[in-house]
Amino acid sequence: MMIRLPRLYPIIDSALIQDKDRVIHLAEALVSAGCTLLQYRNKSGNARVMLEHARELRRLCRTGNQNPHFSQNQGEVGHPHTDGTARIDDSIRLIMNDRADLCLAAEFDGVHVGQDDLSPEAVRAIIGPDRWLGVSTHNPEQLREADLTSADYLAIGPVFATSSKEKPDPVVGLEGVRRARSLTRKPLVAIGGITRANAASVIEAGADSVAVISDLITEPRKSAEEFFRILG
Repeated sequence: MMIRLPRLYPIIDSALIQDKDRVIHLAEALVSAGCTLLQYRNKSGNARVMLEHARELRRLCRTGNQNPHFSQNQGEVGHPHTDGTARIDDSIRLIMNDRADLCLAAEFDGVHVGQDDLSPEAVRAIIGPDRWLGVSTHNPEQLREADLTSADYLAIGPVFATSSKEKPDPVVGLEGVRRARSLTRKPLVAIGGITRANAASVIEAGADSVAVISDLITEPRKSAEEFFRILG
C-alpha cells in the first residue's frame, strides 16, 4: 500500500541545534503548527546522545499536546478531546536518519537512509515491513535503483544550493525534480535549499513533499504555518 506524505517534511538537524532543550523546543513548535511528520538527523553525535534526543521526541509525541489546527493543516485524523481539539499522539510520525538500530530503540516510525548508509533492503530486514523507509537519491541512476527497492518513498536533491551539508551533491534544480517524478510512482520528497520563497515551484515540478531544515529554525511555528499556506 502506497503511503501518503504530508506536504511539509521538517528535518530537525542537530548540527544546527546542539542543545537538547532546543531540539525539543523546535519539535514542539513544529507539532503545534500542525506538522505530522518529523525527521531527526544527527550526523556527528554519539549513539547515547542520539537515543536520548530521540526518546524525548517520542515522549513529546505521546504526551497529548493539544493542537486545534492538526486535522486542518495536514488532512490527517486527530484524536479529539472532549473540548473538540485534537490530541497529538502516535499520529505524529518520527523518522530516524541513518540509524535503523536507534529507530527501533526509540520506537520511531521509520528510517531514512542515504547513498553511503546501509542498503534499503538491509534496513528493511532490521525495521520490518510496517515502518516507513525513505531513500535519498541525487541523480536519475540512483533514483531508478532506489525505486526497485522496498523503500516507501524516495528523496531527490539537492534541488537548490544548501548549507546543511559539508559536501553536498551537485544541485539538480527543478528539472531534476521533474525528471525524478517521471521515473517513479512512489511518493517523492524534494530536499536541499527549499524555503518559503521557492517551495511552491518544487511542488509544481512534481514533488509530493518538501523537506525543510534551515527555513524552520527561526520562528518555527510561524514558518511552518506559512509553509502550509503556501503549499495548500
